[in-house]
Amino acid sequence: MIDTHTTHDAAEDARNRDIKIFINGDLVHRDEAKVSVYDSGFLLGDGMWEGMRLYNGTWAFFDEHMDRFFASCKAVSLDVGTDRAGILEALTRTAEANGMVTDVHCRLMLTRGVKVKPFQHPSLSRSGPTLVIIMEHSKPVDSLQSKGIRLASVPQVRGLPTSQDPKLNSHSKLNCVIACLQAEEAGADEALMLDPHGFVNTTNACNFFIVRKGAVWTSTGDYCMNGVTRQKVIDLCRANDIPVFEKNFSLYEAYGADEAFLTGTFGAQTPVASIDGRQIGDGARPVTAQIQKLYKGLITQMTG
Repeated sequence: MIDTHTTHDAAEDARNRDIKIFINGDLVHRDEAKVSVYDSGFLLGDGMWEGMRLYNGTWAFFDEHMDRFFASCKAVSLDVGTDRAGILEALTRTAEANGMVTDVHCRLMLTRGVKVKPFQHPSLSRSGPTLVIIMEHSKPVDSLQSKGIRLASVPQVRGLPTSQDPKLNSHSKLNCVIACLQAEEAGADEALMLDPHGFVNTTNACNFFIVRKGAVWTSTGDYCMNGVTRQKVIDLCRANDIPVFEKNFSLYEAYGADEAFLTGTFGAQTPVASIDGRQIGDGARPVTAQIQKLYKGLITQMTG
């Protein structure tokens, strides 16, 4: 069996066995949390979601997450059924019901709702949207920082916006699941996905950065999720005189990088140990460490 871990590996927490989950206004024990088999999310992956973190009673970058969530729902004509204040109230109720204050990860999910028949057409969803909130006590395992993530470049690509825009944080994640399976078959932890033109893009779960000669590079953003943490890292670099570039680059530049790291709401910045079996740099990660320190400072400033 291959010894793999993922960017979302969390330390075991027994409290998660009895969490309450929000479903359309009701809070129910996780063992009783259910949606209909006729729900459009189950039938078709027709829905949008956000991953968020709670630090000291504050949802990190709540406005930025809501900007993305409401924009994505609008793009696919999905009625949220409430406003930002309503979402915040639902989040607050769920956190309070679970006695959660910090080191909490949330998955906020909205689907087009229950269908009257098990077919594709959106007009068959007539009962209004389904809103689900799952919150867990969740801290990244220490090995994510000490060992780093092993990536493998895979044949599965992030597609053109005319196929399914990668900026949509959709329930339809089969493309990324296939990429992850291909990476596991190659003996890696996760997949490094290219864009339709063959340039390095993102992983199956996170945004991707490299460091070359003190400068930070990431993709143009044209074919990847517009990650909130990704943007915060870019902003921090610009504010602290760290050269940062959003550009096309190939696996050649990635293999020869001095450092590489992933960004995401759960893990913040996770080091990359290797790509396609090639060790990244010499194991020293000074720029990554500087960005991690700046990011932690930003969280502390925001949450107290």
